[in-house]
Amino acid sequence: MELISTKIHLDFVRFSWVAYILSGLMIVAGAISLATQGLNPGIDFSGGTLVQVRFQAPPPLPEIRAALAELGLGDVVIQEFGAREEIIIRVEKQSEVGGKPSELAQRIVSILEPLASNRSVELRRVEFVGPQVGQELVRQGFMAMLYSMVAILIYVAWRFELRFSYGAIIALIHDAFVTVGLLSMLQKEFTLVIVAAILTLVGYSINDTIVVYDRIREEMKRRKKMDLAEVINIAINQTLSRTIITSGTVLLVLVALFFFGGEVIHDFSLTLLFGIIVGTYSSIFVASPIVLFFEKKRSGGTAGASKSQGGGS
Repeated sequence: MELISTKIHLDFVRFSWVAYILSGLMIVAGAISLATQGLNPGIDFSGGTLVQVRFQAPPPLPEIRAALAELGLGDVVIQEFGAREEIIIRVEKQSEVGGKPSELAQRIVSILEPLASNRSVELRRVEFVGPQVGQELVRQGFMAMLYSMVAILIYVAWRFELRFSYGAIIALIHDAFVTVGLLSMLQKEFTLVIVAAILTLVGYSINDTIVVYDRIREEMKRRKKMDLAEVINIAINQTLSRTIITSGTVLLVLVALFFFGGEVIHDFSLTLLFGIIVGTYSSIFVASPIVLFFEKKRSGGTAGASKSQGGGS
């Protein structure tokens, strides 16, 4: 299927400076948000207790929130789960509340029973995450992203050339940082699910970038006397239809999950929804022009003919 004709010739490289300004603004906005208000760590990282209860006829969330306020639990996150008959209650900073997780769960069930229309409230699950475990999860999440970046750097350097790997890694860092910056600005809860979404985004983004890189390498071999900037433009235009179709179908699924998937996966789908848009943008306007930038640095400011630029393995 060809959504956009391969005969079209948009000059992406010429207007890459516009993308640099846009990326710079997004990075600065994210950095300011991270510096001033930081992330909103969920129970996975901050520690606390998760209580899941089941109602036969669930009351409105504001009534549940008002009832729990009487316990003086501090920061409490309430989410509907499944068919909305189950409620997840996240209580952070357990040390300030006192008591064991099981005791806290019983207190929560007791205060919610009057809201259940004289029907019992079933305790489904109780989980406790201590501060030390939360710190370990932070470290493991960070290391997972770091290892994935290093593995991608090695793979792209082996598959193509070192200058291509620079562009791929810078684009991935750009995507991850901009997405994390958005989560900070919106103060969305940062959990292990969000870490999984970011790692998924990294995998999608590098796949999209490699498709473009592969076409650049093919065109470099075919057009050895052509300027590298023109080769990059040709490659991006040739893969543009594929990029739009692939990203478009993924976005359709994510939009459906965002609006109809329920509260539990709302932040996950939002992270991927924004991340896929940014990842598609960076594959075209960040990763590829960076290859040209490093080529100009290597050739003393003139990214001339590609005759000295044979493709990688």
